[in-house]
Amino acid sequence: LGGTIMNSDTSKENFLKNFFKDWIIPILVAFLIAFIINKFLIFKIEIPSESMVPTLNVDDRLFAHRVYNPENLDRGDLVIFYFESKDELYIKRLIGLPNDEITIRDGIVTVNGEELVEDYVINQLPFNGDYKVPEGSYFFLGDNRANSGDSRFWDYPYIEAKDIKGKAFIKVYPFNDIGFVK
Repeated sequence: LGGTIMNSDTSKENFLKNFFKDWIIPILVAFLIAFIINKFLIFKIEIPSESMVPTLNVDDRLFAHRVYNPENLDRGDLVIFYFESKDELYIKRLIGLPNDEITIRDGIVTVNGEELVEDYVINQLPFNGDYKVPEGSYFFLGDNRANSGDSRFWDYPYIEAKDIKGKAFIKVYPFNDIGFVK
């Protein structure tokens, strides 16, 4: 009978090396990748209020991609931003871009003289207001206009570009309503 006799110290050492190489390193790499994705690419948010109904409902969960250049955002995007007055993240619909002139008459929104078609709006509020969005800032409204604390009611109605964190792109919960958001 030929063969190599291994002592228990060698087999234990090989087991630990293989365990570390086959399990610990891949798990650590997976956590590192997940951390990098969450920190720099996408993040998850939960909807806390009814301000975006019917587009988004309370307790919906979404993924958003991080926004590093707000100039690439479009009117109508669902944007997540830091609202300094409340020290919270908000999600609202982007209505006004830098230098836009916004007029709201009986709830009808006009941007730069052109009326917005807003099929997503419910519970219109007979509100009137005029706004000139400053350079480097943005103007936001909720889809549930009668139940949304948005730019119309803030002391300073604009969000600076530095406070924009992400753009929502997919609803992942509830499971029966999974899909891209508009």
